[in-house]
Amino acid sequence: MGLFNITHPASFLLTGIPGLESFHSWLAGPLGVMYAVALGGNAVVLQAVQVETNLHEPMYYLLSMLSFSDVAMSMATLPTVFRTFCLNARNIAFDACLIQMFLIHFFSMMESGILMAMSFDRYVAICDPLHYATILTNGVIAGMGAAVTSRSFITLFPLPFLIKRLPICKSNVLSHSYCLHPDVMKLACADITINNIYGLSVLVSTFGMDVFFIFLSYLLILHSVMTIASHKERLKALSTCVSHILAVLAFYVPMIGVSTVHRFGKHVPHYMHVLMSNIYLFVPPVLNPLIYSVRTKEIHRAIVHMLCRVKM
Repeated sequence: MGLFNITHPASFLLTGIPGLESFHSWLAGPLGVMYAVALGGNAVVLQAVQVETNLHEPMYYLLSMLSFSDVAMSMATLPTVFRTFCLNARNIAFDACLIQMFLIHFFSMMESGILMAMSFDRYVAICDPLHYATILTNGVIAGMGAAVTSRSFITLFPLPFLIKRLPICKSNVLSHSYCLHPDVMKLACADITINNIYGLSVLVSTFGMDVFFIFLSYLLILHSVMTIASHKERLKALSTCVSHILAVLAFYVPMIGVSTVHRFGKHVPHYMHVLMSNIYLFVPPVLNPLIYSVRTKEIHRAIVHMLCRVKM
């Protein structure tokens, strides 16, 4: 018998928001706006960093990586979300589900790694500004991007195979309008201990370590800022971190909320689980371009300048 000669459904059935099926067509409008903002906003940021030479700096290269991961995440979920809410077409082929599952987890982990790299950028900029240009060279930034991408791919490469080895026979109905590893593995009628251990190990060794290093970076930043005598200069130094802090909160607060609800919210209505998961996937790609275009003067000016040239 082959390794993956196991019973699998030909397809899965995706779910919108349980109990609110009659409102799916109404929800399609707000979802469409969110996708338009996510894709359009991040595309504008990417274009601004590319064409504006004054944005060819480490901080903005990392921001462009963040925008790319947000665009990719949105594109990974868009087809099934659109079909579920707009067309009521809920089927997704088994292999297509595994591909989407891998992509969602891949770009989520990639975004976490980029946020960690951005915290290091802020640490160097504030704690060692004289050596900023020599420490964070273009080669170092490219290396960071390659390391984050490689970590995500290597860590998540086993994911589809861990699902393929499981017989799926409890049901073929998923809890979301996209495929996630915890959602798919719960449908298995076999021992999923390995999948649980793998999932927890990945969570702790990647997202957990990223949070730790982000927290450590800001402890060191605060320590450095407190040594500045001028109150005005302290605020000026801290203000350069506001956009990144907001992006970190937009990413990790929904993630922690989803994890908490899934693990401890057994009596929470099922639609709340789905809603929290949707917030986790949809909100960061929408908020990030808004945060950086509003809070970062250089990005704001570059976007305005770029749009003015387009009008001309």
